[in-house]
Amino acid sequence: MIGGSVFLGRAIVEEALRRGHDVTTFNRGVSRPDLPGVTAVHGDREVSADLDRLAAAGPWDRVIDVCGFTPSVVLDGVRRLNGRAAHYTFISSISAFSEWPGVTELDEDGVRHECPPDATSGEYGVLKAGCERAVAEFFDGGTLVISPGLILGPHENVGRLPWWLTRIERGGRVLAPGDPGLPMQVIDARDIAAFTLDQSEISATGRFLTSGVPGNTTYGDWLNLCIEATGSDAELVWVDDRFLLDRGVEQWSELPLWMVPAPETRGTWNPSSAKAAAAGLTCRPVRETVQDTWAWLREIPVAERSFRSRMLSHGIDPGKEAKILAEWDARDS
Repeated sequence: MIGGSVFLGRAIVEEALRRGHDVTTFNRGVSRPDLPGVTAVHGDREVSADLDRLAAAGPWDRVIDVCGFTPSVVLDGVRRLNGRAAHYTFISSISAFSEWPGVTELDEDGVRHECPPDATSGEYGVLKAGCERAVAEFFDGGTLVISPGLILGPHENVGRLPWWLTRIERGGRVLAPGDPGLPMQVIDARDIAAFTLDQSEISATGRFLTSGVPGNTTYGDWLNLCIEATGSDAELVWVDDRFLLDRGVEQWSELPLWMVPAPETRGTWNPSSAKAAAAGLTCRPVRETVQDTWAWLREIPVAERSFRSRMLSHGIDPGKEAKILAEWDARDS
């Protein structure tokens, strides 16, 4: 496992250990402690000597790479691991598809961004497509690409559901964006982990889009599940999309997972996991994901909760939220 200590990687490692696999993890040993039961090889995948040391620790039956972001770095690792494993699973992203989120029904045949397998810089989704090519074109063995959609669950390090849970825990009037009936499609990291291992164990090849069950919640139901889980007295105040945009509220980040419906975003919540479902992907209820995430989060002191991802921070400033709510209340006066 390249990675394996934080969120989706952690879920995959936990599931692999539960199944009785011998697991080696390769990471810097910085983000989180190694899980008990793994053989840990610490190193930086951008350092050739560290990769050589990893290769010398093999061979393995298979590799699962959950933290590849730069094609040239992934390519270097693939070349050094050739001959040390028979199968390579790369965890990519729905963002690697150039048509998403504009296309209404995305599946595995969707067009991916153009990006060479040795690229060194670029935007996140473009680079993920290049990483996929580095694995598929240069690994000497079977290759599998898993393309997740919106991932939630315990140990989330991106800060979407954790931010909402923490905000709702504080109670009071909570700024809720747009349409509470907006259908969403989310998936628990633990469900992706189980499916990834199922496919890796049989050395499956090709690609699976793992975005969950279409319409498995709505924005309103999702936030109400947060109220239910936390036992908060929070009151959701639903504010019109245009009102929020006019006041400079950043979509997706200041109010996590809020995206105004538009032609260029019409497919945000519509990708198809039909192929994965036919191959055995199952998804737990969203209520379970919310409750389990809260159970994990409540063990972390509020002052120590961080909602900064690799790319951006999440959550609206309390002062800005209060100001918008006051302006919303006064709009008809």
